[in-house]
Amino acid sequence: MKRKVFAGKIKRTLSKAVPLWVILVLIFYSSAGVGLIEYYIMKKNINALTLELSKKTRSPEELVQILKQEVLAQKGYTLGVVWSDIGKKLLESGAIDQKKYEDLFSSEPQAKDYMKYLKNSSKDHMVINEKNSRFMVNTLWALGLVNKSPILSEGEMKTYGNKDPMNYASTGGWSLGSKPTSELYSSQEIVKLTLKQQEIVKKIAQNIYRPCCGNPTSFPDCNHGMAALGYIELAVKQGLSEKQIYKDVLALNSFWFPQQYVELAVYFDKQGAKWETIDAKKILAADYSSAQGMQKVRQQVQNIPGFNTSGGGCAV
Repeated sequence: MKRKVFAGKIKRTLSKAVPLWVILVLIFYSSAGVGLIEYYIMKKNINALTLELSKKTRSPEELVQILKQEVLAQKGYTLGVVWSDIGKKLLESGAIDQKKYEDLFSSEPQAKDYMKYLKNSSKDHMVINEKNSRFMVNTLWALGLVNKSPILSEGEMKTYGNKDPMNYASTGGWSLGSKPTSELYSSQEIVKLTLKQQEIVKKIAQNIYRPCCGNPTSFPDCNHGMAALGYIELAVKQGLSEKQIYKDVLALNSFWFPQQYVELAVYFDKQGAKWETIDAKKILAADYSSAQGMQKVRQQVQNIPGFNTSGGGCAV
């Protein structure tokens, strides 16, 4: 009925000025357009319902594969930041030695694609996927390590334990620079931040954990923590919202620790929560993303079947 009224209005309005065939085309496409919209809405709802029903009727192995696709998209995840000249600055600063990097990734088919982001400025967005996760963690690790930051110069990396920041995995384990790590550490303003921006970085970093240890990103004692710090600094500099930054770091963590985050998706699915609807900030908090939090989750899901992978190591 609504389509007929709409068509009638078009006809009355345009009949004096527009040829009849034009009016007929408009009427047809207005009707067809509404119909197409209704069709796609119905199709989307049916697809969502089918997915939910399939989760309930499939085997545990099949369910895990469905959830894996939700956590680790096959095409990867496009991050909110662009490369700009970050790669070039990491080479120029000595944080990354070009030859060491080329040797490390020489056996990977994407090696040339990796190196173009270090040699040239680019407007491309950073992307994380299963194939490049090692490259991304190392590159962001270098950024977090060399970029001047009060988190590194005044935080727990300096104040905890023996107070020597060179004794952690994120510092002692870095072997891909052209200078000693002690010279690189918090030494250059690769990403120059205002005091206000530094406070935002600190606030976000204090809320983000990783499954390999019990420390927040504000205490980046391992490569994943240092890489997350580097990403947060870059994202704040480029003006991303806090919500987007949490979402992006969750994607990074998920590809760096695939087993743990698929297990976490299974855990939430058991609670009746869809992965894509859960607040990324909540998932990244200590209750779920710290080593202790993940251990509690693992006890609940009982070593899920159908998905086993390595990942999450703290070396280059």
